Amino acid sequence: MNPIYKPLITEKTMSEAEKGKYSFVVAQSAGKKVIRRAIESNFSVNVVSIMTTVSKGKRKRVGRNRQKVSASTIKKAVVELKSGQKISLFELGA
Repeated sequence: MNPIYKPLITEKTMSEAEKGKYSFVVAQSAGKKVIRRAIESNFSVNVVSIMTTVSKGKRKRVGRNRQKVSASTIKKAVVELKSGQKISLFELGA
């Protein structure tokens, strides 16, 4: 199973992508070695370093009765590539 769920596209991650750092939402159980192998095989690039963080889901009150609902916890991975390499998902079409 692929540990990479989706690319994380925000203003901050797009500015980091110009510097060679790409962000992804990954599986909670995925370790750095598994993430490295998946990125290198899916995108044909060389990974220099990986930083991971876990963002805990927040509780919100929603709806007419103001019921408590919790958002999902996600794990993010910031991957730094060898200089000169790019991932095409993060390039803007001009």
